[in-house]
Amino acid sequence: MNFDGQVAIVTGAASGIGRACALELARGGASVVVVDLAGEDLMTEAARLVRDAGARVASFHANVADYGKAERIVAETRVRLGGVNILVNAAGTTEDAPLWKMTETQWERVLNVNLKGTFNYIRAVAPAFRAQGAGKIVNVASIEALRGRFGISNYAASKAGVIALTRAAAADLGRDGINVNAVAPGFIRTPMIERLPAEVVDEAARETVFGRIGEPEEVASVVAFLCSEAARHITGEVIRVDGGQML
Repeated sequence: MNFDGQVAIVTGAASGIGRACALELARGGASVVVVDLAGEDLMTEAARLVRDAGARVASFHANVADYGKAERIVAETRVRLGGVNILVNAAGTTEDAPLWKMTETQWERVLNVNLKGTFNYIRAVAPAFRAQGAGKIVNVASIEALRGRFGISNYAASKAGVIALTRAAAADLGRDGINVNAVAPGFIRTPMIERLPAEVVDEAARETVFGRIGEPEEVASVVAFLCSEAARHITGEVIRVDGGQML
């Protein structure tokens, strides 16, 4: 994919799917803005990898749930890198518990990062994208938004919200030449998944038709396609990247 001269903001870019997306876009020629709440070591490593891919990079340590910070990051990106053309919302978190044990804090924290954070950055880039009559937005949802599974009501609700937000934003912004799409990964080898018990990951692998969980790069390649001109007539779409886990 050719992203020469374009600037991409990627949230959750310090690790996992977000990092893979940042690197895929960087290899295509985009300048990349790394946004994450991770520690300094992960942030530094992600920025170095983007730079090693031949791209300009800017890095912001931020909680995506902070509405004002999102607007400031977009404004500073435009000043430092000359504009913004692509937004990938990959930041996400989990705090699993059965409904009867889930606290208000657990519910709010997951919804604030996964759903409100996605809204914050779409809202922040929308004026610039509308003014230039173009822009690509890709949100990272999950197959958990499409099925029921024990102990993840906050996560499932947040990702279902991301899918609904994707479609509504596509309707709002399409007349201004802006594409808004989502990917819905299954189990992908990320730090979030690696914290789960081995038997849970093994069961997820058996659910796929390929007998394995996915790799972050396999999601990133789909995200890059949706950010490219090859996908210029696709909007409001949700593409599962799950190795057939939902079949």
